[in-house]
Amino acid sequence: MFRASHPVSRPRTPGSYAVRVEIHSAGDDDLDLEHDDLDVVASGPGVTRRPVTAAENLRASRGWWDADADNYQSEHGEFLGEADFVWCPEGLREADAKLLGDVAGRRVLELGCGAAAAARWLAAQGADVVAMDLSAGMLRHAEQAAARTGLTVPLVQADASALPFADGAFDVACTAFGAVPFVDDSALVMREVYRVLKPGGRWVFSVTHPMRWIFLDDPTEGGLRAVHSYFDRRPYVEYDEHGAATYVEHHRTMGDRLRELLGAGFTLVDLIEPEWPEGHEQIWGQWSPLRGRLFPGTAIFVAAKPAA
Repeated sequence: MFRASHPVSRPRTPGSYAVRVEIHSAGDDDLDLEHDDLDVVASGPGVTRRPVTAAENLRASRGWWDADADNYQSEHGEFLGEADFVWCPEGLREADAKLLGDVAGRRVLELGCGAAAAARWLAAQGADVVAMDLSAGMLRHAEQAAARTGLTVPLVQADASALPFADGAFDVACTAFGAVPFVDDSALVMREVYRVLKPGGRWVFSVTHPMRWIFLDDPTEGGLRAVHSYFDRRPYVEYDEHGAATYVEHHRTMGDRLRELLGAGFTLVDLIEPEWPEGHEQIWGQWSPLRGRLFPGTAIFVAAKPAA
């Protein structure tokens, strides 16, 4: 699930993140900060790069998505569709990319589903889908969209690092900007996805391209200047007037992502860096035609669990 972007000094991702098991029935000054200047003491709301605990991370993510759910759907629902699978702000659709293969009759898990537009599209293709997310607000939108479209899939509120499913329960797992950037231990997510996939199963996920983290979160020419270290892995944190995290996102290098996949036991099938399509004028946060024609904004990892 994609997310809106704010004019702050990092590439905010359009994704979501999943925690806790519950089954559901149906600022400009910051733009010029250099990398080392982001460690600030809270005297009001702001941004920083600092470590967070797993509990703080979880609390911030859950609170953010619940608070933003209505606004997010109002702003981006039309682009994402009611029953469509859009991999990234560049507009790449699963109907064209076919990264998951033929899903008819297959058991599919969507992590970080948001309003579950992708899960409903998969269901329309004949897949047996389960959609999961952190946010009760987002899952409420998923339930409402299911009622409008007549495409109902099971919705689960669950932790992506502790999936509440049996070993080998799914043929395919996927997420478009969900889960992976928002957990403090994304390597654990890879291991959990590996566990719940059958031998030969496929795992496909999209994230902000790691190189975007060196630039400002700005779709204009101001976002073409590198200001941050590619190797700074401290979490990006937005905090309130008390210094409590309200939004947390984690950067990993391309090598980090590959090592997480391989360390979990996956083999890499493909790595896609979608090019900006001609005629696509949609601006989504830092994603824009200007930047998209110069360097990638999204990385899509296609991995497989070896067959037994």
